[in-house]
Amino acid sequence: MTKEKLLEKDSELSIRKQTELLEASRFKFYYQKQGFSEEDISCMHEIDLIYTKYPIYGYRRIWQELLRNGYPIGRDRVLKYMQTMGIKAIFPGKKTSVPNKAHKKYPYLLRNTVIQRVNQVWSTDITYIKLESGFCYLTAVIDWYSRRILSFRISNTMSTDFCIEALEEALDKYGFPEIFNTDQGSQFTSDAFMKILQDRKIKISMDGKGRALDNIPIERF
Repeated sequence: MTKEKLLEKDSELSIRKQTELLEASRFKFYYQKQGFSEEDISCMHEIDLIYTKYPIYGYRRIWQELLRNGYPIGRDRVLKYMQTMGIKAIFPGKKTSVPNKAHKKYPYLLRNTVIQRVNQVWSTDITYIKLESGFCYLTAVIDWYSRRILSFRISNTMSTDFCIEALEEALDKYGFPEIFNTDQGSQFTSDAFMKILQDRKIKISMDGKGRALDNIPIERF
């Protein structure tokens, strides 16, 4: 029995994942199971090569690459092939800060506050950086008065750990702020993150829901 015959279309694992685990050929599977023509298989093979090199490409950019490589194909057919192959662009979700309803939320303390000195207010946030082969997450701590980036960390996951590491480095290097502002993301409302601020008696401030302008210095950065 060939490896391709072990692949199951109705499995919880995608065909792509199954072929990776079995080191099998997706194209032989499509040819045997789906009845694609040699032309279809050739085009899917080229799509796979492009996707392997540029996994952040969606079907529109892959379609453009195919045209440049001499494949006269319509955009909708590229999308159909990619859906059949079980592949899609690798990209982060729309939200980098997702609240946890079980975590305590704090009021926003900075409305009408005049920022007059260093270490009066710090804040933090998470964003993502596009890479050639995917993306990573960046968190940073900023002083509102000087607009200086006090610390930052990069991670391939939105864990609490890299946010805590950035916070602890800023505190170790620059002392304590009077107020620390964040959004309501679960990384910042977690017990581990909150405890660091509470132990140092730093006032905790949080953006209102959907109010990115409440944290504008770090948002601009």
